[in-house]
Amino acid sequence: MESFLINNMDNKKVLLTQEGLEELKKEYEELVKVKRPQIVDRVSDARDMGDLSENAEYSAAREELSFIDGRIEEIEELIKKAIVVKEEGSVKGKDKSIAIGSRVNLKIDGKTETYTLVGEWEADPIARKISHESPLGKALLGKGMGETVEVEAPAGKVVYTVVSIQ
Repeated sequence: MESFLINNMDNKKVLLTQEGLEELKKEYEELVKVKRPQIVDRVSDARDMGDLSENAEYSAAREELSFIDGRIEEIEELIKKAIVVKEEGSVKGKDKSIAIGSRVNLKIDGKTETYTLVGEWEADPIARKISHESPLGKALLGKGMGETVEVEAPAGKVVYTVVSIQ
């Protein structure tokens, strides 16, 4: 699957926040300097156990090494194509509009939730980092405080009100 992702990235720039780029670089360093050498040692140890055709540890270690090498290659491509975006929201007095990198407080059904708008490669719904390509992200781009957006969800339309932008 990694090669599919890389092939589809050939001419596409990758939008990342500075934080997202730093996280990718950190993951890359961890993979290259720690995890890959550990797996290479596992492959070597498993090879020393004898018959490779019936050696499950050798097969598992080779598969994990292949996965790590694919992820390293993917991260290299992401970093090479990365464009670091700075928050570009227009600022006129107290007016500010939402852009990639903005942290926004939204009111949904009486509750306030905080989201950060990021590039698609660093999106993480659990951490409330939403892609600018997602339905909510697209709806929020360019909006200002007090504005509302409607987003189609499986359960129906959801209305969000922008409470604040940081």
